[in-house]
Amino acid sequence: MKAIFKRELYAYFTTPIGYAYLVFYFVLSGCVFAYTTLFAMSADVSAYFSLMQLVLTVLLPLLTMKLLSEERRQKTEQVWLTAPVPVTHVVLGKFLAAYVLFGTSLVLSSLSFLILTRYAEVKIAVLFGNLLAMLLLGGVFLAVGLFVSALTENQLAAAVGTVGILLGFLALSFVSQLVNVYWLRFILDGLSVYTRFRNFTQGVFDVMAMVYYLSLSGLFLFLTVRVYDRRRYL
Repeated sequence: MKAIFKRELYAYFTTPIGYAYLVFYFVLSGCVFAYTTLFAMSADVSAYFSLMQLVLTVLLPLLTMKLLSEERRQKTEQVWLTAPVPVTHVVLGKFLAAYVLFGTSLVLSSLSFLILTRYAEVKIAVLFGNLLAMLLLGGVFLAVGLFVSALTENQLAAAVGTVGILLGFLALSFVSQLVNVYWLRFILDGLSVYTRFRNFTQGVFDVMAMVYYLSLSGLFLFLTVRVYDRRRYL
C-alpha cells in the first residue's frame, strides 16, 4: 500500500492534473475568502467553508477521475489484479494519495484565517470545527470519485459521473427544505452530506455526523474493492 501511495502521489506532480487542481483550488478558495471575509467585512468562517463545499464538489473529481479509469484503459490494472496484492491495499493507497493532496491544500488555504486574527476576532473553535468537517466531507467526495473511476475507463465520464452524484447529495438538502412531512424530511436530512455539515458551521462538534461521514467513505471504498474483486475472478 505504501508503494502505491507514493507512486500515485508522485504521479500528481508528473502530470498536469495535480498542478491544475492546485491552481484552480487556490484561485477559487482565494476568491471565496475575499468574497466572504474581506468584501463582506466579516470574520465568520462558516460562510467561507459553506461555499467551499460547492468548490470541492467540482474540483475533487479532478483528483480521482484517472486513478482507476486510466489503469483500466491502459490495461495496467491486470498487473495488480493477477499479482498477490490485496485489492484493498491498492484502493486505499490511491485514496490516501488523493486525500493527502486535498487535505494539504485545504489546511494551507485555511491559514488565511489565522492571519486574519491579527485584524479581527476569529472563533478558533469554529474554525477547527469547520476544517474537520471539510476533511471528513472531502473524504466522502474522494471515495465516491474513486468508486466511479472504477466503473469506467473514460476519465471525463468518471469526473462527470462523480460530480453528478455529489450534486445529487446536494439536491437532497434542498428537497428536504421543501418537504412538510417530518419523517420524510428526517430521512432526506439523514442522507444529505451537506445537511450534516450545518452543526459544524455553528461550532457544534457533531459526533454522529463524524461517524456518518467516515461510514459513507468506508462504504464507497468497500464498493470499489468489490468491483475489482468481482473483476479479478471473472
